[in-house]
Amino acid sequence: MRPRLTVFTGSRFGADPQYADAAAALGHRLAQRGVGLVYGGGHVGLMGVVADAAVAAGGEVIGVIPEHMVEEEDGHDRITRLEIVNDMHARKTRMAELGDAFLAMPGGIGTLEELLEIWAWRHLGLHQGQFGVYDVGDFWQPLLQMAQHMVETGFLSEAAHQVLHVFTTPDDVIDGLLSRR
Repeated sequence: MRPRLTVFTGSRFGADPQYADAAAALGHRLAQRGVGLVYGGGHVGLMGVVADAAVAAGGEVIGVIPEHMVEEEDGHDRITRLEIVNDMHARKTRMAELGDAFLAMPGGIGTLEELLEIWAWRHLGLHQGQFGVYDVGDFWQPLLQMAQHMVETGFLSEAAHQVLHVFTTPDDVIDGLLSRR
C-alpha cells in the first residue's frame, strides 16, 4: 500500500506567488515518488494547487470535505476520490485516518488549527504519525519562535517540541515524514 501524506493548507493563495509554486512542487513530487495526497477536498487556493499538481502528475489524491463546504470551497471533481463528511470534526478525523504523516503548508486560521490539533493528538498519544511544517519563505517562523518560548517558560516539554519537524523542500518533506514510519 502506498504511503499517504495529509496536507493542511490554505483555501487562499496568499500574497506571495512562492506559496503556490511550493504547493505545486509538493503535489508534483508526491505523485512522482508514489506518495498519495490527502487534503481538504477543495479546488480553491493552495488546496487546489497541490491537488491539481498531484493529479496532473498521475498521483492518488483523496479529498475530505464537509457537506456545508462543498460549494464554498468548490469540491474538487477531478481527484481520485472526494469524501463528503458531516462536519469539520469528521473531516479532521477522516484526514487523520487516511494519512500516514501530516504536513502544514502556509495557510490561515483553519490550517493553524489543524496543525495544532494534530500536534496535540500526537502529544496525547492519539496517533504516532510524523508531522511538520513546510516553511515556505519562513512562513512558520513566528509559530516556531512561539513554540520555543513555550519550552523556555515551562509550558511545553522539549520532547513535545522536538516532534514538530521543519522542511524547506518537497523531497525533505517526503524523506523526513514518511521514511520514519
